[in-house]
Amino acid sequence: MATLLIVHHTPSPNCQALFEAVVAGATTEDVEGVRVVRRAALSATASDVLAADGCLLGTPANLGYMSGALKHFFDQIYYPCLDTTKGRPFGFYVHGGNDVTGAVRGIETITTGLGWRRAAEAVTVTGEPGRADTEACWELGATVAAGLMD
Repeated sequence: MATLLIVHHTPSPNCQALFEAVVAGATTEDVEGVRVVRRAALSATASDVLAADGCLLGTPANLGYMSGALKHFFDQIYYPCLDTTKGRPFGFYVHGGNDVTGAVRGIETITTGLGWRRAAEAVTVTGEPGRADTEACWELGATVAAGLMD
């Protein structure tokens, strides 16, 4: 059975709504044979990443960058996972008050360094998430999870 690891930092109701939509998409009954593991960014480890077949990342944009929690996650897993996770599929979503550019750039830079392969377009949301935003997150979760099906 394939494993999808969802690593998230969810400090607000807006981030929670996006996270729940991603999980709902990843765990839809149409996706079979994929185990979904959820880890808060401050709790996720290199072992979690090494045991996963793909990753989904979620973060708020804080002060023009990804959250410190997601950056800490990357700092902890980068070298232990560098050689063995090249080519792994991933996706991500970012929520910000008015700008997510720096957070997106940071995630893209680090995942490029890791050699991960983007499996779906990023979902970026500013302000309060609307229906289209949560639907896009549902699709993100479903797409990344379905890509891991045998």
